[in-house]
Amino acid sequence: MNLSIGARLIGVGACVPDSVVTNTDLEKLVDTSDEWIRTRTGIRERRVVKDNETASGLAIGAAKDAIAFAGIDPAIIDLIVVATSTPDNLYPSTACLVQADIGATRAAAFDLEAACTGIIYALAVGQQFIGSGTFKTVLVIGVDIHSRFLDWEDRNTCVLFGDGAGAFIMQASEENEILSTYLRADGTGGHLLCIPNSNVAFPHAGTTPPKAISRFLSMNGRVVYEFAIKAVPEAIEAACARAGIQVRDIDFLVPHQANQRIIKAAAERLGFPPEQIVTNIDQYGNTSAASIPLAFSDAVKRGQIKGPVTCALVGFGGGLTWGSAILKWTAKDSRT
Repeated sequence: MNLSIGARLIGVGACVPDSVVTNTDLEKLVDTSDEWIRTRTGIRERRVVKDNETASGLAIGAAKDAIAFAGIDPAIIDLIVVATSTPDNLYPSTACLVQADIGATRAAAFDLEAACTGIIYALAVGQQFIGSGTFKTVLVIGVDIHSRFLDWEDRNTCVLFGDGAGAFIMQASEENEILSTYLRADGTGGHLLCIPNSNVAFPHAGTTPPKAISRFLSMNGRVVYEFAIKAVPEAIEAACARAGIQVRDIDFLVPHQANQRIIKAAAERLGFPPEQIVTNIDQYGNTSAASIPLAFSDAVKRGQIKGPVTCALVGFGGGLTWGSAILKWTAKDSRT
């Protein structure tokens, strides 16, 4: 990657709703059980927004947490990129709402949508802007509130997802610590995992779609599973090759928290032992674009990830999209 200026991560942050929905709670809604959910997904509980909570609110919380970690003045942030599939509005962007709240008055701001891989896409975008010399400090956020797009009578999907936000702050550096990124997409698989915009050509034309048309998330779980266990090793191996390192040089694997069985199968293919895998899916479920920074932030704060280490971040999701980022982590929490 021929970028003239290096980039490094200087901050991480997270924000989740207070409301917890356990597997036992879901037993009252659908034909399922705690044992059924745990053995198939690894999830024990998830966080779900209340009526007055928004994607932008969670994104703002994660941004402020990352800013405090980095110990910077938000006024120096040059760019905010928010990866989300569930924004508050068609416009203004979630990134603009974050910019206004945190006081990043000089920052450009926009959203991107690559489903659960969104945060990897956002990191790649941020690195490019820094590497080209356009910006020096970039805030990237992954946030999703899938609970508002779930059919709570469908046990195959409603047990999987939770709400949350996670953030990274990147800054120009003499030594490049974002070693590589790798992005892919296959639009022919878009129908396998999607949330339709009411599934009509003109959803805001004043007509009401037939009741038979779903507005909920739909997923072909078996095919997505098969896609994921192939996509994760491919993305990591390709990103490592671009970085000029071997998979064995990775200290920690931070995967998208979609399903514990996917994480385990992919890790085994790559030869990662359990102690090198970062997971928190049992507490939060699949938080989509938020899952990787949320898991990374948790691991840093509980002391699992301590710099200097080399980490592989890998995501996959609707689109279909997938990708990986290889980075060194050397930052320290300014609050300690």
